[in-house]
Amino acid sequence: MSSTKVHIVATDKIPSTICDFVADRSKSAIAERGAFYIGVSGGSAAKLLCQGLPAIQGVQWDKWHVYFCDERLVPFDNPESTYTIYKEGLIGKTSLPLEQIYAIKPELSVEDAAKDYADKVSKVPTGDGRDKPTFDLLVLGMGPDGHTCSLFPGHKLLQETSVLVAPISDSPKPPPCRVTLTYPVINAARSAMFVSPGAGKADMLQRVLEGKEEPPLPAARVKLHSGELHWFIDQPAAGKLQAKY
Repeated sequence: MSSTKVHIVATDKIPSTICDFVADRSKSAIAERGAFYIGVSGGSAAKLLCQGLPAIQGVQWDKWHVYFCDERLVPFDNPESTYTIYKEGLIGKTSLPLEQIYAIKPELSVEDAAKDYADKVSKVPTGDGRDKPTFDLLVLGMGPDGHTCSLFPGHKLLQETSVLVAPISDSPKPPPCRVTLTYPVINAARSAMFVSPGAGKADMLQRVLEGKEEPPLPAARVKLHSGELHWFIDQPAAGKLQAKY
């Protein structure tokens, strides 16, 4: 069974709440299966995690395997590189081995980079009767248009089911070339979390959580087959929601 939980948190508590949640998920996964497979995203959540996670005690960093839900096809010295945010934020500040952060190869074409990354993602173990790589946790973001990962409204990749990782060369948000996990992998995860605080998220959050739009917005298509989807928001972001959470 899948479920969705909405956590309305004081704005100043968002950083510690999400870091504690990620750390707790890692501890549970390691206790149960001996390793923690996480997919991360860029944006504000990346900065919060890199600032907060190193200070948490009892994290078995050597058991972490860090992948990217999507990544921009840019060199590692480009400030748009999500890999570099996590490398600089975690390596040397934790005991996470560098080789357990799985980067794309930005020197490849976007098509070849996606194929290469799909090979990396295919090494994530399947579990619990699933036939796709099964992440313990995906950390997702939602854009102002309702996109998540590099899956944008109206784009053909919303229908992609044949590959684990897809290339996109016409992203409406620059840079245009990226690689992204696809829904078959996203929805096979044991758990996923959106981090979406702020009043600027309120309208879109209401549409994603409570709207019945057809076709569904990309963020609304995250429906785990058997797992928990968590939304971490603050009161300003919750301002347009009709239901009680």
